[in-house]
Amino acid sequence: MAPEYKNRIVVDYNNLAQSSNSIRSEPEVDCSYENIVAEPSAPDLEIIINPVYATEEFLPRFSIIVEDYANTFHSVEFLDCDQPIVYTLTLTICGSYKLPGSCPEISRNTVQSRLFEEPELMARCWEVIDAQAQLALNSEGFTEIDMDTLKQILQRESLNCKESVIFQAALQWAAAECKRRSLEVDSTNCRTVMGDSLFLIRLPTMALEDFANEAAQSGILTLQETTDVFLYYTARNKPSLLYSCKPRAGLKPQVCHRFQSSAYRSNQWRYRGRCDSIQFCVDKRIFIVGFGLYGSSNGSADYSVRIELKRLGRVLAENHAKFFSDGSSNTFHVHFEQPIQVEPDTFYTASAILDGSELSYFGQEGLSEVNVSNVTFQFQCSSESTNGTGVQGGQIPELIFYGPSPQPQVVENSTKIE
Repeated sequence: MAPEYKNRIVVDYNNLAQSSNSIRSEPEVDCSYENIVAEPSAPDLEIIINPVYATEEFLPRFSIIVEDYANTFHSVEFLDCDQPIVYTLTLTICGSYKLPGSCPEISRNTVQSRLFEEPELMARCWEVIDAQAQLALNSEGFTEIDMDTLKQILQRESLNCKESVIFQAALQWAAAECKRRSLEVDSTNCRTVMGDSLFLIRLPTMALEDFANEAAQSGILTLQETTDVFLYYTARNKPSLLYSCKPRAGLKPQVCHRFQSSAYRSNQWRYRGRCDSIQFCVDKRIFIVGFGLYGSSNGSADYSVRIELKRLGRVLAENHAKFFSDGSSNTFHVHFEQPIQVEPDTFYTASAILDGSELSYFGQEGLSEVNVSNVTFQFQCSSESTNGTGVQGGQIPELIFYGPSPQPQVVENSTKIE
C-alpha cells in the first residue's frame, strides 16, 4: 500500500513560472507560494513536479521551498522533465543545507540514468560527494545506486572521510543489494554481491583499532585476508595485498585571510560572551570547513568557543570547542563536524562566541574583497556582531573551506581544533 501523506504538494512548473499561486495540494490546504514560504511547518510532504513547459524562472522559488521544507520532505518525483531541469532540481535538492538527513528521495530511475551523460554536471555532483563524503555515504540513497556507480565512488582518490566510513557504507550497500536479489543478508552473500568492488576499499589504510573492531569482525573478509592485513600493520616483512595501501588524498582545505595584519592593545580584544560576526558571500560554490580565530595576546590561555554558520537567520551548522592559545599571533582552527555547502552570490553569516579571561589579538587592515585561488570572497558587517568585529578589524580572521581549485593555499603556523 502506498504511504499516505498529510500533504501532497503538486508543483505545476508551467503555471508557477507565470503565477505565484500555482502550488496546489491534496487534500486541499493553503499551499500558495506565499504560504509555503511563510509557514514551512507541514510534515510528510511529497512533492510532485511536472515541468512540461519548464523555464528557469521557477528555480529560485523552488530553492526557497527546498530550504524551508528541508526537514519535512518525504519524496520528490520528476514527471517527464527535460534533462537540464532534472539536473538543476536534483542539485538544488541534494545540495540543500542539511544533506543528507533532510535530502528527499529522488526518482533515481529518472535521474541516475541521465546524470552521467553530462560531464560538467557530473563534476558538480562529485564535488558534493567528495566534500561531504561521510554524509553522502551514510545516506539511504547511497544503498540504491548500481554497481558501476558504487565502483566509481569507491575508487575516488578525493573522498574526504575515514576509510572505515567507506567500508561501513559498502556493507550497507551490499545488504541492500542482497534484498534486491532476494538473497539472505549474511556475510557470504554480501561478499558475493560486492564482487571485486571490495578491493577498491583501502583496508590497510584504516586505523588499526578501526580495522580490528570493524572490518576484521565483519565476516566479509577471509581468514587469510584478515591475517595479511594485521601482518601489514605490524610485521617487518609485509605481505602482498590485493587492497591498496595508499591513503586517499582527500581534499586539502584552503584558507581565506581577510586581514592584512594583527595587533593587540592593553584594553582589547576582550570576551564577555558577546558575539563576533561577519557576513560573506562567494562567487563559486564552496564548502565551509571552519574558522580561524585569534588567541591570547597575554601569554598562554584556555578558551571555549561556539562557532555558527547562518543564512537568512537560520543556523546551518554550529560547533562547541575548546582550544589552548600559546600567546602567539597564530590563528587557531575550529572545525564544524561536517563541511557546509555555501552557494554563490548569497550572503552567509559567520559567528563566534569566545569565552576566556585573557585579552586576544585582533585583525586590522581588513579587506572587503579577497581572492583565494579562483574563488572571490566579499565581506560586509553583520548586525549580529556585538563585540566589535567588522570588515576593517576584529575576530574571525580566516574562513577555512574546500573549493573548486586543485591548488590549495598552504597555511602555516596554525593549530587545528576539532
